[in-house]
Amino acid sequence: MTTKPQKEESLDHSGAHGAEPSGSTVVFTDITEAPLEPLYAAAKAEVMTDAMGALVIFDGIVRNHDHGSAVRGLSYSAHPQAREYIAEVAAEVAAELDGVRLWAVHRVGPIAIGESALTVMAAAAHRGRAFDACELVADRVKARVPIWKEQELLDGSIEWVGVDTSPA
Repeated sequence: MTTKPQKEESLDHSGAHGAEPSGSTVVFTDITEAPLEPLYAAAKAEVMTDAMGALVIFDGIVRNHDHGSAVRGLSYSAHPQAREYIAEVAAEVAAELDGVRLWAVHRVGPIAIGESALTVMAAAAHRGRAFDACELVADRVKARVPIWKEQELLDGSIEWVGVDTSPA
């Protein structure tokens, strides 16, 4: 999937010269086939400002099991508009919580056990607001962004997660 990342403008980012930050900013959102780990240092540098005293990172890692079954590997697929949905989710959280800066990227395609599938970074002046923002973005991305997981289990079977496969 070839996609263009979404950068959004500040909702009123201030906080210079020792003042508490007001307004919120979605720094960056994306859906990508590229590994997320190499993006971390640059993402942190973009999210943090001198007014931010807390950075909370959610890093969703591919694990080797799911609901009691051993997982050999997996691949994520996304709806063509998934990039817009992830941007909307981040913008909603930014509108709800004042003084946060957000970065959220979900990976698609084959992902190895131990690699990152979803990374959310939330910065704020204080940890409580950063934790709240990070949790809201991660939960809403999982609930509302149309991304589906195809798992290859160790027994050779394939299992789709996030897709209703029951007969109509």
